[in-house]
Amino acid sequence: MDELIEVLKETYPDIDFTKEKSLIDDGIIDSVGMVTLISVIEDRFDISVTMEYIQPSYFQSVENMWEMIEELM
Repeated sequence: MDELIEVLKETYPDIDFTKEKSLIDDGIIDSVGMVTLISVIEDRFDISVTMEYIQPSYFQSVENMWEMIEELM
């Protein structure tokens, strides 16, 4: 998960991903940001985020994103 946090900090240096638990609901990350995150995650972890995972719930927190990544690896 540390690698994910590192990638997220590179992409969005102003967001504290270790503390935020409602990135989408609180409007910290919008739909465009979610698409950006998908691209970054796919590139870094060499996975393909399938349609079933393109849902706000998977991008609410770093923990949710990591769970998704583990399922897709």
